[in-house]
Amino acid sequence: MNTAHKLQAVFWLTLSAFLAWDFQASDPVDLRNEPPLIAAGSGQATSGGHCSMAK
Repeated sequence: MNTAHKLQAVFWLTLSAFLAWDFQASDPVDLRNEPPLIAAGSGQATSGGHCSMAK
């Protein structure tokens, strides 16, 4: 096994471990309470958007 394959294996193992940890440590996402990303024509203002939007 050469160096490139070892680095790829380390990368994928690290990424997998991080995703597993994040999945276990995070609260579940409630999709029904998420703000709409695009509220075109619904009369509802978006709250999840670009950070420089006026509040």
